[in-house]
Amino acid sequence: MPTNKQRREAARRHLERQLQRRQEQEATQKRRMLIATIAGSLILVVVVVVVVIAVTNDNGTKPAAAGSSSASSSPSAFVSSKTTGPCGYTSADLAQNPNLKNTGFPPDPKPAPTKTVVADFATNRGTIQVTFDGKAAPCNVQSIAYLIGKKFYNNTPCPRAVDSGIFVVQCGDPTGTGAGGPSYTVKDENLAAAKYTAGAVAMANGGPNTNGSQFFFITKDSSKGLQKNYTVIGHVTKGLDILQKVVNGGNDGSNQAGGGKPKLPLSFGTVKITSVVGGGPTPGTGPSPTVVTPSPTATPAQPTPTAS
Repeated sequence: MPTNKQRREAARRHLERQLQRRQEQEATQKRRMLIATIAGSLILVVVVVVVVIAVTNDNGTKPAAAGSSSASSSPSAFVSSKTTGPCGYTSADLAQNPNLKNTGFPPDPKPAPTKTVVADFATNRGTIQVTFDGKAAPCNVQSIAYLIGKKFYNNTPCPRAVDSGIFVVQCGDPTGTGAGGPSYTVKDENLAAAKYTAGAVAMANGGPNTNGSQFFFITKDSSKGLQKNYTVIGHVTKGLDILQKVVNGGNDGSNQAGGGKPKLPLSFGTVKITSVVGGGPTPGTGPSPTVVTPSPTATPAQPTPTAS
């Protein structure tokens, strides 16, 4: 029979085994609870993400349907059109430049008229008379005559004068901003023969073949200051002294290209054609031209017409 000592030793070992099994059971239970907690947290995160996405979509962030307007939609490409006559007047983008005025196209008959056109510019300082040379610049003269017939120049300012390097008064922009003009552009003409002497009248532009309605009177020989980039359309035959006084009166220097608003303001009241000389149709009159529209193309910004 076991002694008391042996019985106590057996009881101790039995108790140790029970404690060990209990510790193992408790450790296993803790691991299971930890795994369950982690799994529950992951499920909660997934549920929250799904709810957020659903709410966001319901709040109107769905992609725009094809053909619908949205803030990210690209603007429509400007569709340029052009007359089919020898002058090929080309439309300008009115949406791109709000200073342009919708004038339609001048007539563009074949052949282009080459008549001499005389016009009187009644100004706040007296009458300035210009003889436009239809032989030297038929397309630009036809355009000027067309705009005069539409009273485009009536009650318009001459927003720029230059008295250094070149000597000019720039006119022909109804808005007075220097960025205005008609809804078309005109090609350059006869540049090789251009002479920028006192009394000459030339088209202002923003680059090759971008003539519009703006032009400048030259009050003193500016041949050294002007490259042959500006189409000469005629000459002042009366009132050059008026223009010289405006230039000599100075300007505010506000134009980055040179000069600025004249200190002696000059503005047109009425502009009228007083005579037309020569053969062929009268410039600026006749049936509307035939216009063709090529495929849509993106167009660069219209440059500001200027003489520099």
